Amino acid sequence: MVVTPGQTATFARALGEISIFDPVAFFHAAACTLVTRREDQAKFAEAFRKFWQNLGLEHFPSELLSQTTLPPKKEQKAKPGEVGRESRSSGESNDHPLPIVDRALTFSETEVLKQKRFDHMTDRELEAAQRLLYNFVWNPPERRTRRMKTTGKEQLDIRRSFRRSLKHQGELVELARRAHKTKPRPIIALADVSGSMERYARMLLHFLHAFSLQQSRHGVRQIETFTFGTRLTRITRTFKKRSVDAALSEVGQQVKDWSGGTRIGACLHSFNQTWAKRVLGRGAIVLVISDGWDQGEPELLSFEMERLQKSCHRLIWLNPLIGTPGYQPLTRGLVAAMPFIDNFLPIHNLSSLEMLVEALAGLESPR
Repeated sequence: MVVTPGQTATFARALGEISIFDPVAFFHAAACTLVTRREDQAKFAEAFRKFWQNLGLEHFPSELLSQTTLPPKKEQKAKPGEVGRESRSSGESNDHPLPIVDRALTFSETEVLKQKRFDHMTDRELEAAQRLLYNFVWNPPERRTRRMKTTGKEQLDIRRSFRRSLKHQGELVELARRAHKTKPRPIIALADVSGSMERYARMLLHFLHAFSLQQSRHGVRQIETFTFGTRLTRITRTFKKRSVDAALSEVGQQVKDWSGGTRIGACLHSFNQTWAKRVLGRGAIVLVISDGWDQGEPELLSFEMERLQKSCHRLIWLNPLIGTPGYQPLTRGLVAAMPFIDNFLPIHNLSSLEMLVEALAGLESPR
């Protein structure tokens, strides 16, 4: 259906003239303002029914949800109290008006989408969720530098205090203070793209791309991003592109082990040997995104996790399976890695991603 902005504004004004808890009036207000073609009437009735069902309100309004098509043109128009009612038998009386359901709308489509698991979403829901990622409020974690600034109350600035005292014949009338400057912490993300993570990998890469763009606006040049399965692949330069579709298309060409096996210990060994000294300075935070299914040796994974934890400010493991009821980290990979994980967090829906952003903003103190 084609709906213009003018029709939308007219519909909004119409809602101000009726009771939005009257299902009959609500249905007519929407139909009169949004439907302009006869062939769209059946589509509108079906869209109206699905709208309430998608919000989890199958019983609001119960009389209109059972309607699938509007009455034919030649039939007699129904009374205002009978719109959307199923055809009655000849013995039934038409004098009783339909009951009107008065129920406050306590859920929205966005809230329902935030609570839904990524592996349970349809293609349209995934696209809507990906758009919501770029509307997050990002607060990058900060670190205290050695450089000082003139504003603040951390410590007394003796030099500036004596310099100001010259205006008062050497009397310390005003004491100057100073504080350490802060800068955003570097973020290093290691994302698992093996077969068991295929249902989550694309959405998580969308999240890392949105995070990279927002971090660059806060003064961080870039987030170091790596993918791993059976080998380690650096995709940081690819994520510099503003178009997420172009970035993910190039990532698909770069990553040769997409939807393959998983050797977390070997990939972490490659990271510690080649990239750790380059990217883990200045109090970096490391995000390992994986479900923990590993085909490698647990002794190697344990050794590399310990080495990685000692090289960074905080080591966070993000597992999409934490949101599964009854889940316990009992795989041999997670058992080997768990002693060296600072934070073990879920990452299975949009709400968990919001929780991660809030958790990163609060990582100021050491582990």
